[in-house]
Amino acid sequence: DKVLPELIEPYELRAAKLREFLEDVKPSLCYDIVPLADPFGPSVTDPDLQCLVVSEETRRGGEAVNKKRLENGLPELALHEIQLMKDPDHSQNEEEKISSSSLRQRLLGTLLQPPRQDPALPLRPYVIGLTGGTGSGKTSIAKLLGHLGAFVIDADKLGHAVYVPGGPAYERVVATFGAEILNKDGTINRKVLGAKVFGNQERLKSLTDIVWPEIAQMAKERVREADAQGKAVCVLDAAVLLE
Repeated sequence: DKVLPELIEPYELRAAKLREFLEDVKPSLCYDIVPLADPFGPSVTDPDLQCLVVSEETRRGGEAVNKKRLENGLPELALHEIQLMKDPDHSQNEEEKISSSSLRQRLLGTLLQPPRQDPALPLRPYVIGLTGGTGSGKTSIAKLLGHLGAFVIDADKLGHAVYVPGGPAYERVVATFGAEILNKDGTINRKVLGAKVFGNQERLKSLTDIVWPEIAQMAKERVREADAQGKAVCVLDAAVLLE
């Protein structure tokens, strides 16, 4: 549930930076940095620990640690509370404290690394994948990029197009799932089809194995159309792009 988890640095890099900072502050101490696989980590199992440093907002977490330690037959830790440093440059929509979440939000719209040059890929149009769950803002971003001149491909619209009578997936979907998925006019009833595959991974895979390659082919055709129009940038808006 972290803000923009995709932009969190790898654990190894974060641990190395933390060690460098701590050893700069006090090189005479021995630091043991461990990954946390749960909210408590070694704090509730290590009998050698004596103190836990908390902030005002994490004090309740420290109290939960002590409760767990007592349950495990270990002595309580001294809770040493420190004040959080305020970020003088925080915006109205950011937390007042210095926060990695705010730092990641500020990375949005910046180029994290140079585009990878792949000789097998054409230089134009430059294709950007836009993905995310419902309510993540894909539609708004796609519209904004479209206003800026990008050629926008809506994978959801392509998904509808493959199902229409005469569409590339129509015959195979009907043959696989039966005539009961059809409306009286011969169109596929998406709700009936959805009910057939919902919660059934095998049926869902059968459907996606038919539909997704066709959508991908249609997307490639749209990219070629963008190229023919002289568009420099093409945006593929797709909720399940990575899948």
